[in-house]
Amino acid sequence: MSPHHDHQKGLLITAIGGLTLTVDIPLIRLADGGAWTIMLLRTCTTFAAAMVIWSVWRALSRNAPPLIPGWSGLIVATCYGMTGITFVTAVYHTSTADLVFILAFNTVFAGLLSWIFLRERPRLVTIAAMAIMILGVLVIVGGSVGTGKLFGDFMALCSAFFIAVAITISRASGKDMGFTSLVGVLLPMALAAFMVSGEGFHVNAPWWIIFNGAVIMPISFFCLAAGPKYISGPEVAMFYLLETVLAPVWVWMIFAETPTRNSLIGGAILIVTLVAHSLWQLHDGRKRRSDFAVHHPV
Repeated sequence: MSPHHDHQKGLLITAIGGLTLTVDIPLIRLADGGAWTIMLLRTCTTFAAAMVIWSVWRALSRNAPPLIPGWSGLIVATCYGMTGITFVTAVYHTSTADLVFILAFNTVFAGLLSWIFLRERPRLVTIAAMAIMILGVLVIVGGSVGTGKLFGDFMALCSAFFIAVAITISRASGKDMGFTSLVGVLLPMALAAFMVSGEGFHVNAPWWIIFNGAVIMPISFFCLAAGPKYISGPEVAMFYLLETVLAPVWVWMIFAETPTRNSLIGGAILIVTLVAHSLWQLHDGRKRRSDFAVHHPV
């Protein structure tokens, strides 16, 4: 398969993952339960679904990707596990808008990590976009001071960082990490099981979180984790923008949760910067391919 087709395939896979992920937070909220119970149900069903899919795939084909491809796979699985813990914690300690806007900051982390460890030096435009996004996050976090949401915002920032680390390592290894992200749920599952054993099982509508774990998580995690094999880390991170834009809309429609002024201002800064930067990347990529075709005719 040509690099161009690989890139298109990567964009499609990652787009499906990003779009599916937009209903994750609404489903967690609809389940209406304790944080540890929700985490336990979400991870148990995700792991069970992943094992069923992988077993069927392995039985039908010799090309089934490994669950954890080596040491890099183990680190990636741990990062996704930490993301699972920090993300669900953030859902319960800050607003949906704050959470998804801050998660979009993973593009900055991904860009910085690729620069430091993969020597993929960002262009001046990308560095400027990163600086503006940092400003956007500061506006959101600044509005949370004294409201009790600061811890939740910090957990969201941790989630963004762990996602970026996982994307960068996946990109550097070149290995298929599709199932690795799903195996990573074992870490939050073990922690949640321990906590639930002490405080008890609390959930009012378990079918929502079971559907989330069995269907939504495997599709979104597999697609987003497989993306870095075909496209760059910052490009993969861009698809998390779908959740940034759509999740607050779903939550507003279902729960009538309205974002704060600071959240809207900071979020608007992040979204406009990401969209503008994505359009610039698209234009720049086409221009480079066009120049290459002119100077290297087939």
